[in-house]
Amino acid sequence: MRPASVCLNFCLTLCFPLLVTGAAAQTTASNLPMPVEAVFNRSGVPVQAFSAIVMPANGGQAVLVQAADRPMNPASTMKLVTTLVALEELGPNFRWKTQVLADKSGKKLDSYTGNLYLRGGGDPNLSLEKLGSILRSLRQQGLRRLRGDIILDRSYFQPERPDVGAPQFDEYPDAYYNVIPDALLVHSNLTSISIDAGTDKIDARLNTPLDKVRLTNHLHFNELPCSAWETEWQPPAIETISNVADEPETAAQENQAATATKRQPRQATKAGLDITLSGGFPRRCKITNNINILDRNQYIAHLIRALWQEMGGSWQGEVRDGKVPASAMLLTERLSDPLADILRTINKQSDNVMARMLYLTLGAESASKQAAGTLASAEARIRQWLGRQGISDAGLVLENGSGLSRAERVTPQQMASLLQVAARSNWYPEFASSLPVAAMDGTMRRRLKGSPAELRARIKTGTLKDAVAIAGFVRDTSDQPWVVVAMINHEEAGKAKAALDELINWVAAGRP
Repeated sequence: MRPASVCLNFCLTLCFPLLVTGAAAQTTASNLPMPVEAVFNRSGVPVQAFSAIVMPANGGQAVLVQAADRPMNPASTMKLVTTLVALEELGPNFRWKTQVLADKSGKKLDSYTGNLYLRGGGDPNLSLEKLGSILRSLRQQGLRRLRGDIILDRSYFQPERPDVGAPQFDEYPDAYYNVIPDALLVHSNLTSISIDAGTDKIDARLNTPLDKVRLTNHLHFNELPCSAWETEWQPPAIETISNVADEPETAAQENQAATATKRQPRQATKAGLDITLSGGFPRRCKITNNINILDRNQYIAHLIRALWQEMGGSWQGEVRDGKVPASAMLLTERLSDPLADILRTINKQSDNVMARMLYLTLGAESASKQAAGTLASAEARIRQWLGRQGISDAGLVLENGSGLSRAERVTPQQMASLLQVAARSNWYPEFASSLPVAAMDGTMRRRLKGSPAELRARIKTGTLKDAVAIAGFVRDTSDQPWVVVAMINHEEAGKAKAALDELINWVAAGRP
C-alpha cells in the first residue's frame, strides 16, 4: 500500500539497510540535551545512529557535535546542496527556455506544412497551462492547420531519455516522486484521474485533456475506509485502440479544407489509448490521483492534439524524437518562472522531480561539460563549488541531488558548513525563504506548533524508511541565528524522529 500522505508530501517509504555502530559516535549520549537523549531511550533506536551538529550561523565554534564527520544518508535534506549551489552558480533570476521552431517558411494563410520542433530547455515546471500558452502563441500568429510532424528535442540533457530502460526504484513506479526527468518534461507526465464513489456506484473521470484517450472503469466496492483507498488499487492497464472517432466538428473542418485544396479527405478515425481502472475502492470516498502511467511521447502527442483542437486548430502528423536543425527559425519561446520561485516549491514541498531537474541543469549549464553526461557534469560542478568554499567533499556521494537515493551521503559537518556559506551569501534571503517554516508551511507545517521553535525555525526535512533528517536555521530567544543539522540512519529511524524536533526546540529555547 502507498499511503496518500506519501503522494501529497512527496515523502518516500524505501527499504535499505543502514547499519551504524557505537564506535562511529564522536560523543556519548550524556553529551546530548536531555530531551533528545530521552527520545532515544524511549524509542529503542541507539543513539549511535544519530549524527548532528549545532553551530552559530555567522561563524564560530559548534556547541553540539555528535558523529558530525560521519557520511550519512541525508534523505531530502540533500536538496539544500543542490538548491544553494544552483542559486550561487546560476543566480536567482535564471530562467529555462522552451521553444517552438519551424523547419522552413511553409506558412500559407492559416496553414503550415512542414515539421515543427518543440525544444525542451529543462523547465522544472512546464505545466499544462504553460504548454497551452505556447500553443496559443502559435494560434495568435495565425496558424490553425498544421501539416507535419512535431519533433521533440530533449538534447539539453544527456542522455536525452534516461527514463527508457531505467530500473524500477521501488514498488510504486507510477508515483509522482518516481518520475525520471528529461529536458522536455510536460506537467511531470502526470495523468489526473478523479474517482467519486457513493453507496451503489463508482464514477471515474479523466481530468487531463488528452485527445483520443478513453477511461474504462472496472473498479468494484470493498469495505475499507476511504483513508485506505490505495490498499486494493491496481496500476491502470494501458492499451492502444484503433478506430477512435474524431470529434464531428474537427472531422468536418479537416474534410472541408481537403475539398478546397483538392486533397483526399481523411478518414475520421485515429488510434487512441484506453486506460483501464481495476481493483477495489471504498464506498463514500472521493479522491484525485495524479499518476505517471503513459509513455511521455504518447502523453505529449495526445495532450497537444487536445489543446490545439480546443483552440480551433487541426493537426495532421505525429510526434517523434529528433533534434532542431541549425536552419530552423524560432516561432515562439516560453520562459520559465525564475529560479528563486522554483526553489520555494523544491524545498518547501520537497519536490524530488524538480530538484532532479535543477541538478541536471547545473550540469547542462556547466562551462566544462563531462563526456560522461549531464549527471557527471552536475556532480563535478558541485564538488568544484564546495572546494572554492573550503568545504571538504570527502565521503560525499551524489546521485541525483534530490535525496531520492539509497546511495547519496553527506556529513552533518559538510551540510552545516554549506549552510554557513548560505548565511553570508548575497542570495541568503532567496534561499532562506525557500525553507519550510516551523508550524506554518511546507513539510514543517504540522511540526513544532506551540513550541519554542514555532515560526523561529526554517528547516528542510528528510524522510525515508531508514533515514530521517533535518537541516536549516533556528533563531533562539536572543535572536541569535544557529545552523542545525541532524540525521538518523537506522532501520527504525522513524521511531526516533521526535529527537530532531527536541533538538530544534533546545536551540530555539536558548540551549537551557
